[in-house]
Amino acid sequence: MTKQTFLRGTLLLIFAGLITKILGFINRIVMYRVMGSEGVGLYMMAVPTLILTITLTRLGLPVAISKMVAEADAEGDRQKIKRILIVSLSITAVLSIVFTSIMVMAAPVLSNVFFTDHRTFYPLIAIAPVVSIVAMSSVLRGYFQGLQNMRPSAYSQVIEQIVRICLVAILTGAFLPYGVEFAAAGAMISVVLGELASLIYMFSMFKMKKRIKIRSDFFSYLRGGRKTFKDLMGISLPTTGSQLIGSLSYFFEPIIVVRSLAIAGIAATIATQQYGNLAGLAIPLLFLPTFITFSLQVSLVPAISEAYAQKQFKQIQHRLSQAIRLSMVAGGISVVVMYVFAKPLLEIMYNAPHVAVYVQVMAPFFFFFYFQGPLAAALQALDLAKAAMINSFIGAAVKLAAIFFLASRPELGIMGAALAIVIGILLVTLLHFATLVKAIGFSIVVGDILKGVASIILASYAGHIFYKMMIDAPSDIPGSILAISCTSIVYVLLLLLLGLVNRNDLRRLPIIGKFVH
Repeated sequence: MTKQTFLRGTLLLIFAGLITKILGFINRIVMYRVMGSEGVGLYMMAVPTLILTITLTRLGLPVAISKMVAEADAEGDRQKIKRILIVSLSITAVLSIVFTSIMVMAAPVLSNVFFTDHRTFYPLIAIAPVVSIVAMSSVLRGYFQGLQNMRPSAYSQVIEQIVRICLVAILTGAFLPYGVEFAAAGAMISVVLGELASLIYMFSMFKMKKRIKIRSDFFSYLRGGRKTFKDLMGISLPTTGSQLIGSLSYFFEPIIVVRSLAIAGIAATIATQQYGNLAGLAIPLLFLPTFITFSLQVSLVPAISEAYAQKQFKQIQHRLSQAIRLSMVAGGISVVVMYVFAKPLLEIMYNAPHVAVYVQVMAPFFFFFYFQGPLAAALQALDLAKAAMINSFIGAAVKLAAIFFLASRPELGIMGAALAIVIGILLVTLLHFATLVKAIGFSIVVGDILKGVASIILASYAGHIFYKMMIDAPSDIPGSILAISCTSIVYVLLLLLLGLVNRNDLRRLPIIGKFVH
């Protein structure tokens, strides 16, 4: 099986993540154009319940599988890898049946009592079958990532989005005449079918490699898997705790938002629309660079786990420093583009320039969010998942309390929810960093951070000039593309000038590296 280096595997995931993000935005544009903010609001209200159910079903196993497979592969123990897979698949099969059933039975209560909008029942029921599909896919992804072969994970993401985008317009359009809630259910069905296509591809890749035959002696491996089960749970349960806190926070977020907006005197229908604008349009745009930080997170767990198992502490520091620098570079350009060009981007994509204010307020603070994934991955790889869980719990509790306090104020409304979200982001990132400093003495290069901030400020200033020179109106597509391109070029030149990116970094990039000497 092809094993990539840390950086090569990360770049492969980044490239696939970029394609996935672009396709995802196309998918979201189609949904918004067909269903409007109300339909997107119903869709986004159902998504946190799905995420919570998937978190409970996966039980943190992908990270545990990746870590344990990486360690077993370093030892050349193929029997151990097979046992890890068999035990993991058995756990997820049982849990998927249990939690999918609970999700279906709880749908009426969730839609009528918690969300105060009975129409969320239909997307909740439509998305239920995806739980078991995602759970099985995550086991295979953890296996491939543990072997540091990122291709199956990368390609499966792209396949999932292509299938989804091919179906979302058809299904939402077909169901829309019956009501916006049925259109939202149609969008959920496209998610199910996209994830199914991804699972089929992952399973095909697993079968083609023929390194491990799962059905051979399945039950004997399962019966002898008690120690493997304990080891998996030892890693996965603390990791699940951290993920579960995030999922529970995400689950309660729309509930507290709509309840708080009701206290502020905003009607339920309007609250659904406002939450759709914030959670369905503004925040996904700010999440754009997370395909880079997620790729780093996926690659860091096995890379740091392997180095930690071999007591290579300098390698751990080096890998983490690489990840932090790349996160800063990627997050910086996102902050610049989202802050300066929020209005034309939202006008062109969704015909919703009024949402730009949320993006502009949150963009500077999201710079800290782009460090969160690599920091959390390092904590998990260093057996500090419990500390990460505590940090996540503190951040989630503060965020939800802040949402209730701020969004219930009539003068803030939904903007209060936006401010509360960035408060939670700042707190969790700082806590993760403090934990790493205490655990391994990790330190960042202050000069690099100052250079990064300087690049952001100077590129933003240049972006404002290009905006005035090249964009006649928010709907000016050619002018917006030209202005964003010029701003990005200025940012890259600043990175090169200040030494945040050097020739060795450019040589490692696909295509571009061929022209760098």
